[in-house]
Amino acid sequence: MNHSIYSADRTTHLKIVVVALVAGIAVAGFGISARLNAETNYAQTAKVIKAGKPVVVTSSQASLVR
Repeated sequence: MNHSIYSADRTTHLKIVVVALVAGIAVAGFGISARLNAETNYAQTAKVIKAGKPVVVTSSQASLVR
């Protein structure tokens, strides 16, 4: 038994390709079904945010001398 992919015969390569194709289809199908189940309401709503008082935000602790 040889454990190298280079010296494998044609049926071994075919089996690897088929398994990879089935796995890819399964992952894509799972992703599509999860996406469709997560969002059942397709309407978009806008949220209104009212402005409050002005705020000054700084990241420096140094004092400013003028």
